[in-house]
Amino acid sequence: MISYDEFETLAIDRPSDGVLRIQLTGPDLHAVGPRAHAELADIWPVVARDASVRAVLIRGEGDRAFSAGGSFDLIEQMNGDLVDRNRVMREARDLVRNLIDLPQPLVAAINGPAAGAGLVTAMLADITVAGRKTKIVDGHVRLGVAAGDNAALTWPLFAGLPKAKYFLLLNEVLTGEEAERIGMVSLCVDDEQVQDKAMEIAERLAAGSVPSIQNTKHAINNWYRQNWSIFDASLGYEFYGFGQPDVTEGVASLREKRDPRFPAGRDNGETPGDAIGTDL
Repeated sequence: MISYDEFETLAIDRPSDGVLRIQLTGPDLHAVGPRAHAELADIWPVVARDASVRAVLIRGEGDRAFSAGGSFDLIEQMNGDLVDRNRVMREARDLVRNLIDLPQPLVAAINGPAAGAGLVTAMLADITVAGRKTKIVDGHVRLGVAAGDNAALTWPLFAGLPKAKYFLLLNEVLTGEEAERIGMVSLCVDDEQVQDKAMEIAERLAAGSVPSIQNTKHAINNWYRQNWSIFDASLGYEFYGFGQPDVTEGVASLREKRDPRFPAGRDNGETPGDAIGTDL
């Protein structure tokens, strides 16, 4: 049986026959720091090789949150260092690719806030169970970068272009009930029922026909594969943004709990090109 001891930022156990449970852990509502980001990308190929696993459940530790997204430490590290930015971009690409290629069905149990890098795992899960008071938000434009983790690939497919643009461009928060209504999650239940319902689904999947379930998943996920260039472009725009002035203001405004005033493109006596440091 494969060991998962190397993944120090994730709590991993086997709560039921054939089910592997992965819990996002850490401070600040399970914010994803530098090590957690790397481990979140690297764990899926290991799971894929584990023949004892027939279904996977991912959740946030406890009942307060799924994940608050990337930590300030991770963001500021990328903003100040090109080498770090390139490394995290590779991890972000690997995370999406590895989730799409994971053969076992993945169930996400979403309680509380779900945003950013942690939200990627929920959006690319095969079945998502959300609580009624769950708050789903992509968060990238609020930070000052393009929505690149997965949103350009998944949100239009789930909810359609008009809804995807509304929620992504305005950084609007989705409750669990609204997410179910527009097709962003599979199922919405009372908050206290999320974990039990998700485990029930994972156990049903683990008891099913392994080849038929895995082959069905692989075929359906070709919707993602055939649109990979959309994701790749959005990821490039996102990480280009992590080196720009807007992300510095985005982080500062979040730390100070105020509305951001982004410098790029504002009418401050300069042309938009001047505002982002372009001399044309």
